[in-house]
Amino acid sequence: MNRTYIRYELLRTFRNRRFLIFSYGFPLLLYFLIAGPNRHTSSLNGTGISAPTYYMVGLAAFGSMNAMLATGARISAERAVGWNRQLRITPLSTRTYFRAKVLTAYLVAFSSLVLLALAGTVLGVRLSASDWVRMLALLLVGLIPFAVIGIFIGHRITPESIGPVIGGTTAIFAFLGGVWFPLTNGTLKEIGEVLPSYWLVQASHVALGGHGWSGRGWLVVGAWTVAFALLGARAYRVDTKRN
Repeated sequence: MNRTYIRYELLRTFRNRRFLIFSYGFPLLLYFLIAGPNRHTSSLNGTGISAPTYYMVGLAAFGSMNAMLATGARISAERAVGWNRQLRITPLSTRTYFRAKVLTAYLVAFSSLVLLALAGTVLGVRLSASDWVRMLALLLVGLIPFAVIGIFIGHRITPESIGPVIGGTTAIFAFLGGVWFPLTNGTLKEIGEVLPSYWLVQASHVALGGHGWSGRGWLVVGAWTVAFALLGARAYRVDTKRN
């Protein structure tokens, strides 16, 4: 039952053309619209990093974050049609249900990273294999809080509102996390440093020679993960009792 459900979840997700267009097409479109006109900028805002490279790794964080939060949309839709209620009377465990959601989100996020890497190559970005591996390893950890945030949103928001909520959440995280421009100092940087999106962007910058996370980064990512895991579990229990 467990393997069957996970396989079903993967097939259902990757057959959803609208979801895949949004998950893959939107980050790619943004990348070419933003980085394309600036492809000859060799030092974006004095960082020493070319514009195509900076925006590629920044949108790698954005695209993977968006894929994780989109888990909430699928959960919300399933709740609306009673699919979750049907699953609860089967031998499927709660752990397997959420594991399938997170695994699917990670696979979509990884696919988005591959497509952005190919897009970056088109605009002249060149990174070594070791840089990609180091970045990917830290991104996988940095995405954990967004997985639990997506689960929480999915159990609290109706399908009618889920699109704007996820879109708005992603936009705020991206803006304050430094996806669109470097956060070097000032109030925005102070705000960003308490958000998981800031450290997700820093994880993507490992490929550019960044040093990864400080102790504060690990603390912020861990705190958001624990907080929303507890909130998500509570929302799930309330939803179970309601149905």
